[in-house]
Amino acid sequence: MSTASTAKVPSANPDLHLKKMANAIRALSMDAVQKANSGHPGAPMGLADIATVLYSKFLKFDAKNPEWADRDRFVLSGGHGSMLLYALNYLTGYEKMTLEQIKNFRQLGAITAGHPEVEHDAGIETTTGPLGQGIATAVGMALGERIHNGRYGDDIVDHYTYVMCGDGDLMEGISHEACSMAGHLKLSKLIVMYDDNGISIDGACDLTFIDDTPKRFEAYGWDVQTIDGHNYEEIEAAIAKARETGTPSLICCKTHIGFGAPTKQGSNKAHGAPLGDEEIAGARKNLDWPHAPFEVPDDILGMWRAVGQQNYQKFLDWNERLDGSKWKECHTKAHAGNYSDAIAPLIAELKADFADKKPKRATRQTSGDCLETLVEKLWLLIGGSADLTGSNNTKVAASKVIDRNDYQGNYVNYGVREFGMAACMNGLALHGGLLPYAGTFLQFADYSRPAIRLGALMKQRVVHVMTHDSIGLGEDGPTHQPVEHFAALRAIPNCYLYRPCDGIETAEAWECAINSKDAPSVLALTRQGLPTLCDNRKENMVSKGAYILKDCDGEPDVTIFASGSEVYLAVEAASIIDAAVRVVSVPCMDLFFDQPAEYFTELVCNKSVKIAVEAGIRQGWDRIIGGHSTFIGMNSFGASAPAGELFKHYGITTEAIVEAANRKLSQK
Repeated sequence: MSTASTAKVPSANPDLHLKKMANAIRALSMDAVQKANSGHPGAPMGLADIATVLYSKFLKFDAKNPEWADRDRFVLSGGHGSMLLYALNYLTGYEKMTLEQIKNFRQLGAITAGHPEVEHDAGIETTTGPLGQGIATAVGMALGERIHNGRYGDDIVDHYTYVMCGDGDLMEGISHEACSMAGHLKLSKLIVMYDDNGISIDGACDLTFIDDTPKRFEAYGWDVQTIDGHNYEEIEAAIAKARETGTPSLICCKTHIGFGAPTKQGSNKAHGAPLGDEEIAGARKNLDWPHAPFEVPDDILGMWRAVGQQNYQKFLDWNERLDGSKWKECHTKAHAGNYSDAIAPLIAELKADFADKKPKRATRQTSGDCLETLVEKLWLLIGGSADLTGSNNTKVAASKVIDRNDYQGNYVNYGVREFGMAACMNGLALHGGLLPYAGTFLQFADYSRPAIRLGALMKQRVVHVMTHDSIGLGEDGPTHQPVEHFAALRAIPNCYLYRPCDGIETAEAWECAINSKDAPSVLALTRQGLPTLCDNRKENMVSKGAYILKDCDGEPDVTIFASGSEVYLAVEAASIIDAAVRVVSVPCMDLFFDQPAEYFTELVCNKSVKIAVEAGIRQGWDRIIGGHSTFIGMNSFGASAPAGELFKHYGITTEAIVEAANRKLSQK
C-alpha cells in the first residue's frame, strides 16, 4: 500500500468543495431512506456540514485499517440518524461499507441497520439508538483513552473521542450522569457536537425542553461554544479550539433538520419518515445535486476517498513507534483480549485456599478475596463502584483511584450513577485493551439494566458485581431487596447471571466472567455469610451452569436444585430426608441451558421428585423442574427485618424443603 495524499479538499474555494462533499451525505441519506421506505433523513441532512469538516480536517482514522488502536473514536449518539454514519463510511472507503449496503439500508442481513450496530471494521464504534447511551458510552471511551495514555504514553495512545448528539440525548437522565462524571474527571479529549436544531418528534423542542444547555454544561466544568452548524469556518474553528481545552467540550451547533428539503426543512416532518419523491426532487434542486439516486460523481467521491486515506502515514508511524516500544507485548496482549492463561493459576490458587480454610463468609467477601489476587496480577482490570465500595468489596490493596489529575490507576469512583456507570463500562470495553468491572446492589440493576442489555447486544465483556442479592439484605427492607431481578437479568439474551454458593464457586464465576469475551456477566453476591460447600477441584464446574454437588447411590428419589445462598439449605435438607437425594447447584442457569442436550438430560430428566430453591421469583425454573414441581422462593416483595427472620417468614428454610420432599414422596 502506498502512502495516500494528505490533501483533504482542493484549496481553491474550499467551502464549495466541502458543500459538495456534504451534499453527497445528504443525497445518499435521503435516497437510502426513500428506498427503504423508512428511516430518519432529517438528522443526517442537518449534520452533514459538521460531519464533513470533522472527517476531512480532524478525525484521525484510516479506512483501510479500521481497527487501528490509536484512531479517534466517533460516536453518533442519536443513532436514528444512522445514514449519516453509513454514508460517511462508504464515502471514505471502508471496505465493508459498500454502495450495496447503503442501498439495502434497514434490510435483513445488511450491516446498515436502522440504528448503528457496533462493527469496528466497518467504522461503527458502538451500538446507538436508545438515546443518551451513546454519549454515556463515549465517556467510557474517552476515559479508556486516558487510562491507556497514562500507561503507554503519548507516543502510543493519543486520540480524541467525538460525539454527535441531539436534544433527545440531553433530555435523557443518563446524559446528566455521564457528562457530570466527564467534567469531574476532566476528560479533555472528549468533544461533543450538539445538534441544536430546535425540533423534536412532537414538534418544537420548547414543548418539553427549555434548559439553558450551555450553562448546564458549564456547571459540569465543560468548555462550551455556540456556532452556526452550517458555517464551515465556524465549525472548523470551534473543533480546533475544543481540541486545546483542558476540559471536555460541548459545541452547540445551530442547525436545520432536513437541510435542503423545500417544505420539510426545519420541521418535525423531516425527522422520522421518507421525504417523498417530490420533496427529494426539490431538495436535489436546492442542493444543486442533479445526480441520480445513489450516484456520487467521481470527483466528489475521490475527495472523500482521499479523506479516508489521509492518515495512512500516521498509521505507519504509529506502528513503527509501537514496534520500538517496551510496551509492545503488553499492548498487543491487552488488545487481543485472551486472559485465560494468565488467570488460570490464580483461580486454582484461590480455590485451593478456600477449600483449605473453608471460610464462612458472604460471597461479596469471597469475591473481594478473588479480586485481591486478580487485580494485582491483571492491571487491565478497571474496577469501580457506584458509591458502595465498602459494601461491594470491589476495591483491593492493588487498586489505585483514577482522578482528574492522575489517570494511571485502575479504580473509578463512579458516584451514585448506576446507569452511567454501566454505560461507561461498555465504553471502556469497546475502547479495547481493558476489562471493566464495578459494583452496586443487585436491586439497582433496574437502573443499570438498559446499559447491561446494550452490552449484551454488543457482545461486550463487562462484569457487573451486584451484591446484597436477596432478602438476605435484611433490615434495609423491600426497597433494597431484589425479588424479580434474577429472572429479569436472565431474560436478557447473551447475559450471564452467576449466583455462587461459596468461595470456590465465586472464584470459578470470576474465571468464567473474565473468559467470556463476547458477553457481559452479572455476579449476584450475598450480604450474609455462607459455609464452604465445595471441595477443591481442577475443573471449573460453574462453567457447566449446573452440576451435581451432592449425590446419592443409584437413581435419586429427590433432586433439589438451588443457587447461591439457598444451596446450603438444600444440602442440609438432603441429610435429613429419608430417601435418596441429589443436590444440584445451579450457579448459572444460562450456561446450563448452553450445555449439550445429554448433559442437561442427565441432570433433569429422571423420575425423581424435583424441587427448586431460590430467594427470588419462580420465573425461569420451570424449564428445569417443570410446571407442577415444587418451587421454594419468593412470590411477593420482602420486608424489613433481620435476614434470618425473613427467610423463616417467607418459608425459605431447610424445614420447608424437607416437608415439600416428604409430601411429594408420599404422593408417588
